[in-house]
Amino acid sequence: MSSHEPSLGVVLVPAASAAREPLARAAAQAGLRVVETPEQATLGLVDLTTPEGASALSTLLATPAGARLSLVALVEPGEASFTFLETLKPAEVMSAGGLPHELAWRLRRVAERHRERQELMRRQQDLSLLVELTADYAESFDVEALLHDVTRRLADRLGVSRAALVMLDKNGEGARVVAASDAPNLEDMRIDLDRYPEVREAGRTGKPVVVEDASHHPLLEGVQNEVAARGIQALAALPLHIRGEVRGVLLLRASGGSRRTFAPDEIDFLNTVAHATAVALRNASLLLTVRGQTEREMSARIAAEAKAASLETYHLFFANVREGVAILDDKACVLSLNPAGEAILATPSESAYGRHLVDVTQPLDESVLMELVTAARRGESRSDVDLMVRAPNGQRLTLSFSAAPLEDGRRAIILSFRDVTQARQLADELRHTKDFLERLIDSSVDAIVAADMQGRIILFNKGAEALFGYGAPQALSGMHVNQLYPNGVAQRIMTQLRSPEYGGRGRLSVCRQDVVNRTGHLVPVNMTASIVYEGGREVASVGIFTDLRDRMELERKLSDVETRLEESEKNAVIVALAGTAAHELNQPLTSVMGYAELLKRRLKEEDTSYKPVDIIYREAERMAEIVRKIGRITRYETKAYMGSQQILDLDKASSHDD
Repeated sequence: MSSHEPSLGVVLVPAASAAREPLARAAAQAGLRVVETPEQATLGLVDLTTPEGASALSTLLATPAGARLSLVALVEPGEASFTFLETLKPAEVMSAGGLPHELAWRLRRVAERHRERQELMRRQQDLSLLVELTADYAESFDVEALLHDVTRRLADRLGVSRAALVMLDKNGEGARVVAASDAPNLEDMRIDLDRYPEVREAGRTGKPVVVEDASHHPLLEGVQNEVAARGIQALAALPLHIRGEVRGVLLLRASGGSRRTFAPDEIDFLNTVAHATAVALRNASLLLTVRGQTEREMSARIAAEAKAASLETYHLFFANVREGVAILDDKACVLSLNPAGEAILATPSESAYGRHLVDVTQPLDESVLMELVTAARRGESRSDVDLMVRAPNGQRLTLSFSAAPLEDGRRAIILSFRDVTQARQLADELRHTKDFLERLIDSSVDAIVAADMQGRIILFNKGAEALFGYGAPQALSGMHVNQLYPNGVAQRIMTQLRSPEYGGRGRLSVCRQDVVNRTGHLVPVNMTASIVYEGGREVASVGIFTDLRDRMELERKLSDVETRLEESEKNAVIVALAGTAAHELNQPLTSVMGYAELLKRRLKEEDTSYKPVDIIYREAERMAEIVRKIGRITRYETKAYMGSQQILDLDKASSHDD
């Protein structure tokens, strides 16, 4: 039952009746929904005003679904119609022509009466179940079977996935599941209350704990992933008060789409069941029974002790083995503990005798240990199960447990264990070191490649992927190291590694080398290499490669810049020199030209001195033009002169055109 009950369905008979449209309006007003088949309906509107109405009604009543419907009859006014209804006995009758709100009112009344009948039936079922449980509690001597039967009947009655009875330890730190609806063979399974916060809360407060949305409730914050994995939707935990203390909890879980929450009347019913169960447990002293004190369990314990006594011939062996050995009865209580076990658990055998295995070992995860014991009870052997336990001094130890049945057909168990704390810590440290080294190698910018002595690549880091262009999975799938070098280079490198002349035996100093990438291009690298030895035997070789392409490109750019800088400096010197020369030559050249022009003016052309003076003047002008070119020099440009000699090309050097 859910507190969010869906609206009831009403079906029209016959389906093709003209009353469908009024029915739809009336159903909406009454909070009902119109459905198409009797299986979906709770109410039926029978239109007897149509000729086919009576036959459709007969067909409907002949079906199981139709026979359970609450009927509302729509009839023509008149005595004949109502006479026919004497045998039909509908829940409501309405004359044709009535208004929609009248039909809605009648449908609502029928629906309310239906819900009242359902509620009365449910209460009768609850009362009947309570009477049965009370009678069973008073009469049954097989307590375990009774508790399992109670949880099963509760699960069936409420439609939940699991109902369980949990008994709390006196100190409130632990608990045991003694009965569960979905595990009829379960016997006294210990649970960690940290994984059951609803049980802990019910035990702490002594009040019912109801969780409507398990996946988001703050009480389950630490275990929401586990709750979600199990598909749990709603929880209810009802405390069992015995002699003024909460000694147990009735736990119900709803999952798998069975329901969304627990209604208040269901919680009241469960409270009554919990109270009846608590009274039965108190009156029959079932706490001691659950703890292994029934006659049947005592018989099993005696049988186990007798079997342990029959192993006297092995006690000397048990006393001298390095592993701890404990013999347990069928309730996982200790019957004997060898000296190695006493030393490992820091518990004397006399102190451990009769105590539950969980109390002696104090495991951090009780469920793992109890699963090991349960498997041994079924006749299965389990070995090398690691589990962390608490020593009496507070120290945490990692023990490796093995369990086996004492003998086929017997429920006693031999449990062996050894302290593997240091071994597991060392394994963890080695794993962490390995992980660190792998991350270190992968984070290296340089390419690192290792190969076995057959040349198969066994290590290929991310730097190698970037340098060679191969993915690590491809390189490690049988690729040969020769594929990374030009022909013959790999063999030459191995020869150098084995020679003492290139950095010492087994080592190769930094050298310049070309390697081959995936596309077949040569890549310049600096590389070092070494041979890995184990006991003097060569087992692998390792190479470290530094990609020189970026460095060589940078060096080329630096060389170009230096060349341009030299040219710029040379141009600057030439320009400065040319400016100085032009400045210095202009003054005497101006004087020469001035005096030559003055002489030309004083002489006549027919004078013998006129021609030499004219030549001096014209050559001075030519020199002045040369000086002007020198003054306009902006860059260093040369031309060939007398073979291989180069001289300054004044025309190009003084030109402003590129």
